[in-house]
Amino acid sequence: ALKKASVPQISGAGVVAAHLPGLIIEINVKEGDEVGRGDVVCKMEAMKMVNEVRAPIDGVVKEILVNEQQNVLENQPLLIIE
Repeated sequence: ALKKASVPQISGAGVVAAHLPGLIIEINVKEGDEVGRGDVVCKMEAMKMVNEVRAPIDGVVKEILVNEQQNVLENQPLLIIE
């Protein structure tokens, strides 16, 4: 079977990914911040609605992979929490 070239998949419990394609309108955390499960880490606009993106786990923001006003794709990793 042929493998399709794709964006490298970063996965794991602490990877926060976009549920829908959209525009990052606000990043509410910075690298090194402690977050709790369910905390809003960023907001994105998708299909004319603002969606709150929440932390899936308790931890520390290790890396932010996107910027405000950046368009993102579905399943694109946005940030990593460890």
